[in-house]
Amino acid sequence: MANINDKYRVEITVSDKDTAIAHGSGGLEVFATPAMIALMENAAFTLLKNEGADSVGTEMNVKHTRACLAGAKVYATATVTGCSGNWVNFEVAAFDEKGEIGNGTHTRYIIDAIKFMAKLGK
Repeated sequence: MANINDKYRVEITVSDKDTAIAHGSGGLEVFATPAMIALMENAAFTLLKNEGADSVGTEMNVKHTRACLAGAKVYATATVTGCSGNWVNFEVAAFDEKGEIGNGTHTRYIIDAIKFMAKLGK
């Protein structure tokens, strides 16, 4: 199980598929807010997965504070801020070469993947 202050980082180079135009979230060729959020969520998911836990995201509260273009190297971090039972809370942030581009909080719930999918009919 995760511990307070555990941290994980994921990095990408922003491509055309990561832009607001590609996501349908805007009309400019800039890093899309949904892509930034997915990168943040991936950092939290991967942190837990590396510790042997399957999880689902349940809440995101994020601000996208600065734009960046395709070609930029972007990374996101997820830092555990609290754990209660199967609930894990994170502080998330995203950065490019110039500094922070977004930040917020994220909550994940630890699951048994087989039981979870069985409840959905799979």
